[in-house]
Amino acid sequence: MKDDTNDLLNDLLIQWHRWATGYRYSADINSSPTFREFKAYRGWETLDEIAEEDTSTQEAVQLAVMGDCGGFGAMEPPSYRTALQLQARNLHTGRSVWTSARLPQDLEQRAQILGLARVELLRRLHAAGVL
Repeated sequence: MKDDTNDLLNDLLIQWHRWATGYRYSADINSSPTFREFKAYRGWETLDEIAEEDTSTQEAVQLAVMGDCGGFGAMEPPSYRTALQLQARNLHTGRSVWTSARLPQDLEQRAQILGLARVELLRRLHAAGVL
């Protein structure tokens, strides 16, 4: 049996990046009236209901990585947060072009920090009941 944990975490990071940058899952005021009451593939849920579900997951990822509005519960060390934010952005764009001066220049050290950050994120999301 294949372990899909990495794929699932990558997908969560992509969704979190979209959510954090203001990506809209539902139609807004300027959208076409034809699709305003569009029913999702689930049949009984509208896009707004699906977006609410997705928002709660993304809020859990946000809390696990960044902590609350006061920074309480944020990942330590800060390089974990930076590594996850950059990976989310790189996964979203499909390119590995985003970097940060806050992370080490050595590729092995960066990979190690990212690996530890991913493990910590998985632990926190599992404890929160998201995974």
